[in-house]
Amino acid sequence: MTKKIRIADLPEFDITEYLEDDQAIVEYLSIVLEENDPALLAAAIGDIARARGMTEIAKATGLSREAFYKALRADAQTRIDTANRVCQSLSIKRVA
Repeated sequence: MTKKIRIADLPEFDITEYLEDDQAIVEYLSIVLEENDPALLAAAIGDIARARGMTEIAKATGLSREAFYKALRADAQTRIDTANRVCQSLSIKRVA
């Protein structure tokens, strides 16, 4: 007989633990961009910022930490200029 595992007993998955270097970040963004979903893109940029350090990224974008979190929620209507500032502060570049 197989042992049943309760979903509540599973550890919560956190993508930020796997975004350790630029290559991982580029691969993650490539997958997200294929979905063509602005909300998913905002959430992914938020994941990347959390992996790199939200406070430092927020300062680099000129946003308050609270506004930064709010702008990168999956249900937020993130403005393109906000997303662009975040990407620039993360030094996200295309890897060939």
